[in-house]
Amino acid sequence: MTIKVVRGNPTPEELAAALAVVRARAAAASAEPSGAPAPRDAWSDPSRIAAGHLPQPGPASWTRTYWPA
Repeated sequence: MTIKVVRGNPTPEELAAALAVVRARAAAASAEPSGAPAPRDAWSDPSRIAAGHLPQPGPASWTRTYWPA
């Protein structure tokens, strides 16, 4: 692995910290299975919205179509 400083004059401690971060990211990327999908964030999971009851037809049903109960 080669790291080239393009701009600035970092101290040896700053270079060591940057290299530690790059190596940790590379180790984490190589540790996970290559064909596995990324874990789904609970906030973006569409089933979170429909976890309660589904709206029933009626005059006020539009109020329950987005917000979970």
